[in-house]
Amino acid sequence: MPKVLKVGITGVDGLIGWHTRCAFSPLEDVEVVPAGRAVFESEDALEEFVSQCDAIIHLAGMNRGDEEDIYVTNVGLAKQIIAACRARKVKPHVLFSNSTHYLRNNHYGRSKRDAAEAFSAWAKKEGGHFTDLILPHVFGEHGKPFYNSVVHTFCHQLANGETPVIDHDGDLELLHASDVAAAALQNIRAVVADPEGIPASQARTPRGVAMKVSRLLSRLKTFATSYLENRTVPDLRNDLDLRLFNCYRSALYPQAYPVDLQLHTDDRGSLFEAVRELNGGQTFLSTTKPGITRGNHYHYHKVERFLVVAGSAVIRIRRLFDNEVKEFHVRGDQPQFVDMPTLHTHEITNTGDSELLTMFWSHEVFNPDAPDTIWENVQ
Repeated sequence: MPKVLKVGITGVDGLIGWHTRCAFSPLEDVEVVPAGRAVFESEDALEEFVSQCDAIIHLAGMNRGDEEDIYVTNVGLAKQIIAACRARKVKPHVLFSNSTHYLRNNHYGRSKRDAAEAFSAWAKKEGGHFTDLILPHVFGEHGKPFYNSVVHTFCHQLANGETPVIDHDGDLELLHASDVAAAALQNIRAVVADPEGIPASQARTPRGVAMKVSRLLSRLKTFATSYLENRTVPDLRNDLDLRLFNCYRSALYPQAYPVDLQLHTDDRGSLFEAVRELNGGQTFLSTTKPGITRGNHYHYHKVERFLVVAGSAVIRIRRLFDNEVKEFHVRGDQPQFVDMPTLHTHEITNTGDSELLTMFWSHEVFNPDAPDTIWENVQ
């Protein structure tokens, strides 16, 4: 049995923190030690936190607000972690969420630069390890509009029928939050495997995909028109398109669901189109006995649709590490679909007295070697 790595995550409820926790959660050799705001409000709590960790991914910080507050907060958090490590005489591997803006001569840039320098000096002096993760424009499902990224702002506006406006058509380098988690874990494992061969202080720059703000908005507008107006799932063979589409879908959830489908009826019976897609996919029809529940799993990337064809059911969905369960009551005589948001565990229960007939669709053919299906109870 391999040694379990205890990885602390500060800012665990933020965009990168939540995605990192989701990415690490199924791993048998990694235990996440979460740290929210309250940990930094108590010296004892912070010291207890750092003493538990083999590595700390430091994501907590401030990037909006009064400039002086931004500087004091970001540098202060770094110094608090260093002081706590010294107090407990521990040397966890610290990975810092830096920014490509760290060279800019403003309060945010200086705060990132000075915080990284403080961690680097600590690691070199005390024989620890520090990794400076210099990140470009990070995005991911369930980010905050007007805060985390222009991606989330555009997705929020499109999902709410607003018209996004480009103030400056700048250059972006888009990196999904799960890729940050993967880069951090790779670096942590490298230090564990060869601590003497890794420098005390090093910088790593995970690369994203370059594009203009205007190109990003054009792509998101295409998704919005295709998905809600034309009821068509776009071509998702490109990895960035899949991730941007899932980010857009997260802005639609839960208010846009269930989605009505047009029912065509004549003297022969009824017909409706269940899924229209531009490429790929796999469809299943399933029967479920009264009172039986299917599902209780989540996906990282898969786009999955539930559509009840006959009978009645309740679909329950819960965001990972959250206690709130959303419920959607659906029936076969009113064609509606609910698409499962990524990183939300979900289930469907037959609430009727007869057999339930459900269509399940996903955007990709199931691959048993990479199923993208992780079991977790909704309730």
